[in-house]
Amino acid sequence: MYGYIIGKVTKITPKNIIIENNGIGYLVIVPNPYSYKLNEELKVYLHQYVRDDAIELYGFKAEDEKELFLKLISVSGIGPKSALSILASGTVKEIVSAIESRNDVYLKKFPGIGAKASQQIILDLAGKMSFVVEAGIATPVTSSKLDDVVDALVALGYTKKEATKVVQKLDPSLDEGVLVKEALKKLVR
Repeated sequence: MYGYIIGKVTKITPKNIIIENNGIGYLVIVPNPYSYKLNEELKVYLHQYVRDDAIELYGFKAEDEKELFLKLISVSGIGPKSALSILASGTVKEIVSAIESRNDVYLKKFPGIGAKASQQIILDLAGKMSFVVEAGIATPVTSSKLDDVVDALVALGYTKKEATKVVQKLDPSLDEGVLVKEALKKLVR
């Protein structure tokens, strides 16, 4: 997995950019390639997407874009290309706001997102967006302790949905080990 890459943009195409780092050019698929400038030194947050026939790097200018992308591709029927088209056409604040307010009309304006897909996005993500909108900027809430507990439960064989539902009922001030034990007690009942 990659977190981010710092390098220089050496090529821009309609679908991607190439970022050179230590003599290696990384092809990174981004929401809006023309928002980058040639020879610009920058940090791009990455997500590696693996399919049977391809390994692709998706890049984002900010962590909140990456987090929203990951949430969107977790929705049934929404792949990376649809998620990218949403991010390319709207700001994180607007998209999160539309999902939280259940505004499917706004979501249907994006390419490849019809009535069924917009309803699925709202169904899967409304009320579950861990973004705080302050001064017009949506930033992910850092709940890494709770995310770690969810990951631990998933590693133990529970679904992410089951784990997330249980973890939301726990006191986040507790230690991670205690949180895992409490979550397991609730799941076994």
